[in-house]
Amino acid sequence: MRKTVYIALSATGITIAGCAALQSGPEVSNAEVRQELLSSFQDKGQAKLDRVQQTELQEACSVADSGKALPDAKRAAIEKSALAAVKFPADGQYLGDWKSGEKIAQTGTGFQFSDKAGEPAGGNCYACHQLAPQELAYGNIGPSLYNYAKLRGNSEEIMKYTWAKIWNSHAYNACSVMPRFGDAGILTEAQIKDVMALLMSPDSPVNK
Repeated sequence: MRKTVYIALSATGITIAGCAALQSGPEVSNAEVRQELLSSFQDKGQAKLDRVQQTELQEACSVADSGKALPDAKRAAIEKSALAAVKFPADGQYLGDWKSGEKIAQTGTGFQFSDKAGEPAGGNCYACHQLAPQELAYGNIGPSLYNYAKLRGNSEEIMKYTWAKIWNSHAYNACSVMPRFGDAGILTEAQIKDVMALLMSPDSPVNK
């Protein structure tokens, strides 16, 4: 019995000593963490190592995610810059084909190492949003978009806001997790028009 207790205490002592050793180790810098990340990835297909490199915006928002508030001036500057860079439709027409928009919303392929380079990407909108009520599998990271135009109307202001939000979500939320579909070249102008139609057309199931 004494032997069993002794072994248990010894094992506990080793565990505590190990934790103490870990806690007193050298502090790891951001540069060292970044280098470790880079060394554990490799180019594969169209997925290149440049994707590991953060932009200035991503670095600022990573700091905010770690518990440090993003300064108001920095937040405002990010949003102003993103909004100013939005490219609105060249022909002034915002809406395409909502049926094509639904297919884009359902499609999650594009830019992955296993995808064929050059093939059109999808928006994978249902991964984060509810849209058409017929689709039961949808995420809730983003707000529900069901009845989007029915609730908001289709004024020029709403059209521009919706387009800009899809083009670069940082225009209205500096540290948004929504992909920059237009700014990052994920969707083409024609594809964004189709997604706009899915959201705005009265014939779309989103607004039924």
